[in-house]
Amino acid sequence: MKAAISWRCCDATSCRAAGAAALRQSLVAQHGAERVKSVGCLRLCGQGPLAAADHEDGRVELFGGVAAERQLDPQHPFFTLQRSVVLERCGLVDPGCLEDALAQGAYAALAVCRQLAPKAVVEELERSGLRGRGGAGYPTGRKWQLVAAQPGSSKVVVCNADEGDPGAFMDRAVLEGDPHRLLEGMAIAAHAVGANEGFIYVRAEYPLAIERLRGAIAAAEARGLLAGFAMQLRIGAGAYVCGEETALLHSIEGGRGTPRPRPPYPAVSGLWGLPTLINNVETFAAVPAILRQGGAWYGAMGTATSKGTKVFALSGAITHTGLIEVEMGTSLRTIVETMGGGVPANPNGSLGVVKALQTGGPSGGCVPAALLDTPVDYEGLQALGSIMGSGGMVVIDESLAMPELARYFMGFCVAESCGKCLPCRAGTVQLEQLLDRFVERRATGADLVQLEQLCGMVKATSLCGLGQSAPNPVLSTLRFFRAEYEAAIAGAGP
Repeated sequence: MKAAISWRCCDATSCRAAGAAALRQSLVAQHGAERVKSVGCLRLCGQGPLAAADHEDGRVELFGGVAAERQLDPQHPFFTLQRSVVLERCGLVDPGCLEDALAQGAYAALAVCRQLAPKAVVEELERSGLRGRGGAGYPTGRKWQLVAAQPGSSKVVVCNADEGDPGAFMDRAVLEGDPHRLLEGMAIAAHAVGANEGFIYVRAEYPLAIERLRGAIAAAEARGLLAGFAMQLRIGAGAYVCGEETALLHSIEGGRGTPRPRPPYPAVSGLWGLPTLINNVETFAAVPAILRQGGAWYGAMGTATSKGTKVFALSGAITHTGLIEVEMGTSLRTIVETMGGGVPANPNGSLGVVKALQTGGPSGGCVPAALLDTPVDYEGLQALGSIMGSGGMVVIDESLAMPELARYFMGFCVAESCGKCLPCRAGTVQLEQLLDRFVERRATGADLVQLEQLCGMVKATSLCGLGQSAPNPVLSTLRFFRAEYEAAIAGAGP
């Protein structure tokens, strides 16, 4: 077998934690520094650190382990069933090298965009059917049109990179692996809506992403690629509530990250009262491909109401843990069982069994195994009491009781509530206390009634999305696993 002509070594956070530095040193010692390139996420994170060997005939070999001792199968469905749009350069491009990014197409769509009228760019986004990937799924083209229609010459583009869901690392992969893609998407947005200033709000827990964003901004500005569009980073202190857009804007302005009632919406009055376009990392990262290939190309993927692709972080009780990008409409079963390989075998050799799939983080819900044939789209998951969210997918096996899962997420919401409104501030605490009783199997029938009533009150009366969605994990587990709550009532049985 001929030696590989080059090697790509994953230098994302997950592989760094697994020993990527030692792997790279080993590859450099064997093959020379000029044949080893650092890249972003190679996706199969649970087998890290990862390295890919590229051969002259186009063949790719994939290896895991600090000594590249495990040869992995790049033809496994985990890889072959993916459809890369947002992640098309992640794992191929050196995130610290502008020249490499340019050679692989970075900023080409921006150059084309600047030859178009802003209205034409917005129309292309509307034609694509792209919806916001931050969780709410609002039509991106419509949001851009709203900001573009506002009067005045001072407008702002903001990227929400405050990814905080447990089990979510989709945006981090883009920031670390292909930062110029985000900058290009934001610059296209600025041209489309008439903005001259941009902010990327990223949490301090992402130091590698921050480092690479700073380097990418400096390199792009030095080359004149962002001419007329001033880009700044703002580092958040890790408050989950700052993922809510009005709280995020308060934080950028130097205030406490707390939400405010809407309207007015940021599109009309946002950062410092200026019309403000806010999208998340994945949304902006999809834009260059749409402008390059056309809105009709993107709109041909997916379902009638959920177009394109979606990036997910697959974790939990699953054989193949990592990052995937699939076409909308792909079934949850395909993702969990075919791509993810299902639940690993038990120590006694018996097959592991999927109990449920948790989607959408603390704002989402649980889909039972019997409903895994549900396609991935906004409406399908919402009908099951869950949400797409930003893209976290946590597989749950039979070892975890559902009241315990619900308590975990409620405890997260208690800790992350900003405390501004009473329903969330007090209601989540009371819900956690009730869930304690179910986990400890000392609940009463009255507790079950109160749990459901309190969920409804917190959901209906909280100020922002954190409180409004905090009851979702409780409500979805009650819907599909009610027997586990009833069994936890004192005196109900063993």
